[in-house]
Amino acid sequence: MKVLIGFAESLAAIESAWCLRDAGYEVVAFTRAGRRPPLAAARGVTVRPVPAPEAGVAATVAAIRSLVATERPAAVLPLDDAALLACDRAVDAVDGRILGVPLAGATGAAARLALDKSEQIALAEKAGIPVPPTGSAEPPPGPGPWMVKSALAAVEADGRLGRPAGAIAREPGDVPAIVAKLGGPALVQPVIDGTGEGVFGIAVGGEAYALSAHRRVRMMNPRGSGSSACRSIPVDPELVGPVRRFVAEAGWQGIFMIELLRDASGQPWFMELNGRTWGSMALARHRGLPYPAWAVQTALDPAWRPPAAAEAPHLLCRHAGRELVHLLAVMRGGKGADAGRWPSRTATLRAMLRRERGNRWYHADEWGVFLRDTWHTVADQLRRR
Repeated sequence: MKVLIGFAESLAAIESAWCLRDAGYEVVAFTRAGRRPPLAAARGVTVRPVPAPEAGVAATVAAIRSLVATERPAAVLPLDDAALLACDRAVDAVDGRILGVPLAGATGAAARLALDKSEQIALAEKAGIPVPPTGSAEPPPGPGPWMVKSALAAVEADGRLGRPAGAIAREPGDVPAIVAKLGGPALVQPVIDGTGEGVFGIAVGGEAYALSAHRRVRMMNPRGSGSSACRSIPVDPELVGPVRRFVAEAGWQGIFMIELLRDASGQPWFMELNGRTWGSMALARHRGLPYPAWAVQTALDPAWRPPAAAEAPHLLCRHAGRELVHLLAVMRGGKGADAGRWPSRTATLRAMLRRERGNRWYHADEWGVFLRDTWHTVADQLRRR
């Protein structure tokens, strides 16, 4: 059977494609036209171009429907927020499918929840997951500085999709200007210093199964960004009940990640729900938790339930390209407010060169893909600077 996934350039694409391939599926991935993502070098994966949603969402939606008509997959699995939005737009109102093909992802009210952090925060509070004080620009909640970010995972303006970046406001007067640049609803929260964690699972009919967790070890940008290295950890027992209530209240169907920030006192704070695949999929895959394949299985058979898995050894997974970006940032050194808390160059080198049992690299199943992804990651970050 064939599965259509996208976008092929998303961070989760390579490991998700391999997870599906390991489960016996033929994989076709859609990519933004003009891109040649590292996934295109993977064995047994076909990559097809579609118009970028940043140039026009309607054209992307039409192209996805055309691909479904041509490829006739058994299911469609969105990998990132842009794909989730486009695939939700592509479904038919009558049956919630794309030309009769089930979507292994959120649709309708669930898609709105997955893309709207305001709804997520309200649901997290109801479920008992601690939420930072959250407010609007005037006045910002609690003492500063404040993180000002878009309430929407993807903002559509004039038919084009964008993903506005948030910023830190040092003074209350800085907040309105940052909000204005976001181009849509905003969330304002006090900055919390802490370590990123995630709780992952798959839900069937609002019931959560196969919960797992990880913690960030290093971030690509020490100032704050996606992880370059992460470690699996036991699921915090105090979070199990609230996470299950969150999933039940949402009536969630499919895979999910609840992103948290744990402060110095050990208090976890809700950040957001990722209602699709996530960047650290390598960690789940190597621990025997094939969430993307399970998402497809659930879409194909609503009565199916994930098998009870034996406890897997905990692992550390590292992304080579992001680790290099992290190292470059540390060597360059922090400036201004960051200088006093910037990682030590010597300690960073020691940590990155240390050999550990259970240490895995992202995307190392195929060295051609591994090298290409490493090059793309570093080159992309250097271009941005």
